[in-house]
Amino acid sequence: MNPRRILLADADAFFVAVARMVDPDGAGRASLLIVGGTRESRGVVCSASYEARKYGVRSAMPIARALRLCPQAMCVPVPRRACGEKSREIRAALEKYAPVVEGASIDEWYMDLGGTEALYDHEPLAVTAARIRDEVVKRTTLSVSIGGGTSKLVAKLAVERAKPKPGSGATGVHIVTPGDEGRFLATFDLAEIPFIGPRFQERLAKLGMRRVPDVLQYDLPTLTQWLGAREAEWLYDRVRGVDHGDVEAHGEAKSISRDETFPADIDDDGELARELLALVTRAAADLRGDGLKARTITVRIRDHDFKTRQASRTLDAAVISDRVILEVARSLLGKLRSARRVPARLLGVGLSSLAADAAVAQLTLFEKRDAKTDETDRDRVLARTVDRVRARFGDKGLLPARLID
Repeated sequence: MNPRRILLADADAFFVAVARMVDPDGAGRASLLIVGGTRESRGVVCSASYEARKYGVRSAMPIARALRLCPQAMCVPVPRRACGEKSREIRAALEKYAPVVEGASIDEWYMDLGGTEALYDHEPLAVTAARIRDEVVKRTTLSVSIGGGTSKLVAKLAVERAKPKPGSGATGVHIVTPGDEGRFLATFDLAEIPFIGPRFQERLAKLGMRRVPDVLQYDLPTLTQWLGAREAEWLYDRVRGVDHGDVEAHGEAKSISRDETFPADIDDDGELARELLALVTRAAADLRGDGLKARTITVRIRDHDFKTRQASRTLDAAVISDRVILEVARSLLGKLRSARRVPARLLGVGLSSLAADAAVAQLTLFEKRDAKTDETDRDRVLARTVDRVRARFGDKGLLPARLID
């Protein structure tokens, strides 16, 4: 049986690259660039240019902290619609070469090239990967780094070694040849292995295991004695690059969620409602930017004592508009607050049961309608008009009045 041929394409500094493309005279000229919000926002960093990363700026970092590290950086909102369009363009380029493509996120795609050896004249996988990389640049003007190997895990780790970061000497492609997985994995810390989280790292550190070679020295029975059968077997395979997960063509986003952790707990219903409006505005825009619609709306709240609660509602038809999503979200938040009215430290909105927004089905003549949650043509036209304004003038080009200080 031939070894699997799995690649992972990861768009290089995707959000930064798209922001520079959308605004060539502004963001396009800024070497120190932070994407995720503005200087006045309370958001988090979505991405940062390689130059800004040298100052310690990282994804998911609060923008206020990022600006303390790199005060001269330019901050811009995420160009959501343009990012969705470029993501689809990159995927289309990849599908020209791979029979199976799985979207892992808006800027990552797994490819299974199994059975294509003859198609590419049995050339090395690294040569095919380089050809794919050139095709993406040609069709989208954006670059991707590609990692590859016999499993999704190996491809995920390999792509990190492929990224042409300043001073790294990387070429944009890194392929781990079959049989070399063990040597490759031995170069990593356990913290770098996907799904070995902080708590598991602490347990392993107490046993003297911080790097992959620290685990490789023990056999499975010993690890089982320390960790239990399930975790020991999982770790034993993981540090050897063993991962039986398949690349699945239907691997699109299963949900879109946005949440906010407050610097100080909030107990005022009006202030929580304002935060909810901001989250819905962001999540709905992302939904439309990805060309999707959603049927299920979820509101999540974490109380001051860290108790997390959530409530959901699934509509009869999928929707895209802020008005309907907000109407349902308000009702769900009211339900959660009525059940337990205590200060909140986090609020989140999730959209799931997603489908492609090719055309929204018309309501039937005889079904029972709910004026609050039935989406109209006016709702959809208004939502898309707002998106066009924001695409031209930025995320704050048009905001709900309650979000304007």
